[in-house]
Amino acid sequence: MRLGILTGGGDCPGLNAVIRAVVRSAEGCYGDTVIGYRHGWHGVAEGDSIELTGASTHAVLDTGGTMLGTSRYHPASHEGATDRVVDTLERDRIGALLVVGGDGTLGASRPIAGRGARLIGIPKTIDNDVLMTERSVGFDTALWIATEAVDRVHTTAESHDRLMVVEVMGHRSGWLAVGAGVAGGAHVILAPEEPFDIGEVAASLRHRHQRESFSIVVVAEGAVPVPGTLDFAPVEGPTGTITAGAIGERVRSELASRTGFESRLVVLGHVQRGGSPTPADRLLATRFGVAAVDAVHDGAAGVMAALAGDAIRFVGLDEATSGIKMVPKELLHVARALLV
Repeated sequence: MRLGILTGGGDCPGLNAVIRAVVRSAEGCYGDTVIGYRHGWHGVAEGDSIELTGASTHAVLDTGGTMLGTSRYHPASHEGATDRVVDTLERDRIGALLVVGGDGTLGASRPIAGRGARLIGIPKTIDNDVLMTERSVGFDTALWIATEAVDRVHTTAESHDRLMVVEVMGHRSGWLAVGAGVAGGAHVILAPEEPFDIGEVAASLRHRHQRESFSIVVVAEGAVPVPGTLDFAPVEGPTGTITAGAIGERVRSELASRTGFESRLVVLGHVQRGGSPTPADRLLATRFGVAAVDAVHDGAAGVMAALAGDAIRFVGLDEATSGIKMVPKELLHVARALLV
């Protein structure tokens, strides 16, 4: 069989580990040929591809980024692109296409599947917001990076008696902010799931500084204030991404003026996406890749690999792309219970 694979959306650590696992499993277990499409769905639409082999993927397990390149191109948003995608898959005799992406890239596969293409999804995103899976490829590495940054900020904040605001990624969900904030011992965490009152945040920090001389505030880039408490609207780019540093700087300046504390802002930005994947991400990526190839040969279509406890299972693509996974109330409670 001829299998296709693409990586779409934002890059993250672990993508190359997925590609490697797919190629090794497909070649070694089934004698398949694997075709990689460059730059996500755009490569499929334009027929930009390369044959992948065990030799060409042997040294990529621990490398960041994606050897296939990526983009935020969605065929449905470009005239005639869906037809071109279907034509490419037919011309290349692709028996099944493995789509490695977040909610946007996976969601873009639905019209293609509706045209009869056989698709298998593999979830990846540092935001960890893909539905139906406990973890997505890339999240563990990004969480480790963000937590280490909060750890490092602690020492300089305490040394200089400063209020430090650390902005992490997370457009619509706060998995990184809550995870890194709790694991790094932050004193306030602002996540998109719970709009914040800047006046209440300032008051809690003033109270804290009666006994401690420094504080750490972790804020997700998509955090928003309670309506009427702060005049702020997220600044979005052409693809819907939020401008890095916007909410972080506004929170820092407001808290500085309301508390009188010396403050600094740290914006982690794309640092969270880069570098070598952690062992946990390499393992998850490899398990997803092997499971996806097995699923193809078991006759699966229109499904996504998902982590459920210690097991890999498959869920419907339609259900997995019907929304985004928010931080549960229980974890938000943990964050509040340990703060300030």
